[in-house]
Amino acid sequence: MLGEDINDSEGEIKVSFGYQCNGGGDGIPSGAVKGVESRSDIPRNGSFSCLSGAALSANATLANTNICNGLIGSDILPSLDSPNSFRRVLSSPSLSRLDILSSSLQSSMSNLSCSPPSPVGSYETDSYMLKTMSVPTRSDSFLNAVEVQVAGGAAGEDRVQAVCSEENEWLFCAIYDGFNGRDAADFLAGTLYETIMFNFNLLDSESKQYVPSIDSASDESSYSEMEVSSRSFRNGVLDILHRALSQAENDFLYMVEQEMEDRPDLVSVGSCVLVMLLHGNNLYTLNLGDSRAVLATFDEGNDMDQSGRLKAIQLTDSHTVDNELERTRLLSEHPDDSMPVIAGKVKGKLKVTRAFGVGYLKKKKLNDALMGILRVRNLISPPYISTEPSLNVHEISKSDHFVIIGSDGLFDFLSNEEAVKLVHSYISSNPSGDPAKFLVEQLVIKAAHSAGNYYLFFFDFFRSFFEHFHSQVSVRENC
Repeated sequence: MLGEDINDSEGEIKVSFGYQCNGGGDGIPSGAVKGVESRSDIPRNGSFSCLSGAALSANATLANTNICNGLIGSDILPSLDSPNSFRRVLSSPSLSRLDILSSSLQSSMSNLSCSPPSPVGSYETDSYMLKTMSVPTRSDSFLNAVEVQVAGGAAGEDRVQAVCSEENEWLFCAIYDGFNGRDAADFLAGTLYETIMFNFNLLDSESKQYVPSIDSASDESSYSEMEVSSRSFRNGVLDILHRALSQAENDFLYMVEQEMEDRPDLVSVGSCVLVMLLHGNNLYTLNLGDSRAVLATFDEGNDMDQSGRLKAIQLTDSHTVDNELERTRLLSEHPDDSMPVIAGKVKGKLKVTRAFGVGYLKKKKLNDALMGILRVRNLISPPYISTEPSLNVHEISKSDHFVIIGSDGLFDFLSNEEAVKLVHSYISSNPSGDPAKFLVEQLVIKAAHSAGNYYLFFFDFFRSFFEHFHSQVSVRENC
């Protein structure tokens, strides 16, 4: 029955981790969640009190990707993976993952005959990416910290990732929902977070000193200046997320072009992307594809300590042909193609209209690498799949309770409202429990009922990532 715990999923869940902030509060007590690590020497000043993540796949976990001369799978991902607990690591090692990767990129791309397309912004990807890429010093970016806590891992073709710093009051979470192979999701897990970190030094010093803080507003004039600067800062953060994704896309497709003669399957490999960055009272989201971020918040005028109706607010757009806005956009961008959508899919291949990778629907030369029936016929006006993400920033209020981020597999079986109701009910009665694992278990039950049986291998990939936070004001009152 939905809402009950099941005990036979242990071992099936590929990723299950949790983290509890120091300083008490209303969240999960330190050490109560499986895999939780706690620090006693860092004060809790941020907006979140705890988080938990879980991932489950019906597919066998594939071997790590061998693109980029195998460095992604052999050197980079092992240092990031910690599927059952958070692990403390230095945030600025002497040789960063991007330093390692840039050497491989120079080697891999030296034989390319074409010049790289320019991503969003004014810089050129090849010269920008292939210069010395040491991680910025601590003073260069508000994200930098002496050390951070990391967790993440793979389930089938997909990856989840979390990095947090209580010291600098931020949390980074990501879901990479891979398809047609694991290479794109692996590449994102191995590079996107570091690329975002590196790009944050593009924020000028004036913007960085105006991180939102109520203390900086002593009168109406200074408050007005603070608002303008805060807005500029938030726009800068969104721009950096956008730039980092564009850079990752270009780098990935270059490596695909370099290696497609030996591995033509790489041209069809892709991934949906959902990134969440929580800093202070600002919750930033970037999404590409059909994963979702759903905010649970009480009705206006009620905070989490009062009785009120909890409602679900979707913070992300759904990039599929089922979305009328996306379908209309696709048709308008391809006026010379009478059939951009075939059988409810883009060129008969994908339901998602925006995705990372999947080069054969973006470049004719990559489509030509495929043989026979695998090749898309009548690729008249590529690209058909967009890499333009949806970006959003939400200012956390005292009424906001928690956020669920998950892939489409979760929301194929649970509505936003059902997922929020299940999580709220669970954490109300199990404050020391693991809500992400519980939500995955409930999904298993519902999927089984829908299929008329209880065999897990009939089910598509499904997982959820749950992040539970309080507003900054509320947290500081409890510290």
